Amino acid sequence: MIDLKNLTIKSAHQHLMKGDFSVKELTENYLAEIKKKNPKLNAYLEIFEDVLEQADMADDKIKMGKASLLTGIPFAIKDNILIKNHRAGAASKILEGYIAPYDATVIEKLKEAGAIFLGRTNMDEFAMGSSTENSAYGVTKNPRDETRVAGGSSGGSAAAVAADLALAALGSDTGGSIRQPASFCGLIGLKPTYGAVSRFGLMAMGSSLDQIGTLTKTVEDAEIIFNAIRGQDPMDGTTISEKTYPTEELPKKFVVGAPRDFLDEGIAPEVLENFEASLKKLKEAGAEIRDIK
Repeated sequence: MIDLKNLTIKSAHQHLMKGDFSVKELTENYLAEIKKKNPKLNAYLEIFEDVLEQADMADDKIKMGKASLLTGIPFAIKDNILIKNHRAGAASKILEGYIAPYDATVIEKLKEAGAIFLGRTNMDEFAMGSSTENSAYGVTKNPRDETRVAGGSSGGSAAAVAADLALAALGSDTGGSIRQPASFCGLIGLKPTYGAVSRFGLMAMGSSLDQIGTLTKTVEDAEIIFNAIRGQDPMDGTTISEKTYPTEELPKKFVVGAPRDFLDEGIAPEVLENFEASLKKLKEAGAEIRDIK
């Protein structure tokens, strides 16, 4: 068995390149976990029938020396992001049986990179909710504590990654729908800057606010996926031109805002403690801390 719990995108890539395991073996490990855990968690609404075919294609890509960092990486996809020839329903009975006629731009980019799509994940119906209780297909439970919700509206994507039912997931975020379930499930949730990632192929909740983003175990994984899916898209007029974002090193001088107004009564002591500890580390790294009031 592959140790899925401690696997990251980069470590999985290294194992695949060295031949420690194949994409098919990795995918089969995730499918076994899904079979075992998903009936209780309800993270996935559907597992795609062509998953192992996708894995074989990714293995061929690796053998031909054409692999990218995301080749063979198993993803879970929120049910409001279109994947050609697969169902997409935004967790609503209204769209039951709808088959996507085209790929969302983010899916096109991940396909080009050789990613694997395991299936579609549960969500609040049409992204209208923050607990994944408002789904026509039942509640998604939190893998950390099954008596609690996974958050929403991208609760299925968050639960899938947290329970090791996928290495990474895509979600959508209008007012917290990636970041909040990531927090509930102990993950990294990234809502990119508006326009950084194409919304073409996303079932809109609020077009002037929606963004497709990532749910991952690590910041590095979020960065890898973001760099793969970002960029200008002629199919989405709100997208912005590509920029180079620093990744490895911080600039010598940078300013960090500390929003003190958020630290009112009701903040758990351990949250406040970690907030201050984070500011201290940033200061040690050379940041100037400015209070925002």
